Amino acid sequence: MEFVLIVLPAFIIFAVGYVGQKTIGFDIKSISVMTTYLMYPFLVFRTFYTNKITLDYFYILIFCLLLCFILMVIVKIVSKLKKLPQSIESAMMLSAVFMNSGNYGAPIILFVFGQTAFDYAVIMMVIQSFLMNTIGLYYAAIGSKEDSSIKSALMKIVKMPVLYGSAAGILLQILHVPVPDFIMQPVGLIADATIPTIMVILGMQLANIQLKSVKAGDVASIFIIRMIISPIISIGIILCLPLEDLLAKILIILASMPTAANTTMFAVQFQTEPDLVSFSTLTTTLASIATVPLLLALLS
Repeated sequence: MEFVLIVLPAFIIFAVGYVGQKTIGFDIKSISVMTTYLMYPFLVFRTFYTNKITLDYFYILIFCLLLCFILMVIVKIVSKLKKLPQSIESAMMLSAVFMNSGNYGAPIILFVFGQTAFDYAVIMMVIQSFLMNTIGLYYAAIGSKEDSSIKSALMKIVKMPVLYGSAAGILLQILHVPVPDFIMQPVGLIADATIPTIMVILGMQLANIQLKSVKAGDVASIFIIRMIISPIISIGIILCLPLEDLLAKILIILASMPTAANTTMFAVQFQTEPDLVSFSTLTTTLASIATVPLLLALLS
């Protein structure tokens, strides 16, 4: 029951976006563009600026890079075998490779393992945020139905303010540059509003899904990679790293999280199969209500 109370707020926010879109109707892309360009950079800046870089970053960074690379290779193989177009492959990259380790995974870690474990979860969230805003953005851009050239994709990444927010946060932390409260307060307000806005966008997109445009085979492939293969691979990586028991458990659990909600925002922004990405986010999130408690029981 307590676990249900943790995940219930997320589904309530999804429902708000869903009901709002069904009853009123909004221009989802305009809201997504606003979130991407005006809000998300503040969240990323605060995340990188306020979380102290430690040795744990190195191990978690290695874990995230290896997991990301292996999952990308698997998606590439599946895409080649199924002869999928670039837009579908990019949507699979977004949905299968990047997990919701932040606004979903971190609270679960806090509830189960406490504050120390939560700090580890935040570190992984930071690293995942960086990967999502570089590799994820690249695939979202290259899978765009508007302009899918590699040059165009790279130019879109360069123009994304979230990258400069990340760089500014890291640089100011390393140089120990204090940011005045009158600046951090509005930064914090916008940052706090970003994740709920992304989740509302996901709910809106779910209301607009045309299931006839989503193939069950593509969703199944994403589901298997994200919810089954990813935690298995994470165990293999952890066996090769000198990690303490608590950190190892945390990384396995976070690697088993459903598709990141941010991927829907990217898919809407670049029109990279948003129906497939948002439906995959929904199915993996619903499944996680059962899979995450099961995994926690196995690791306890």
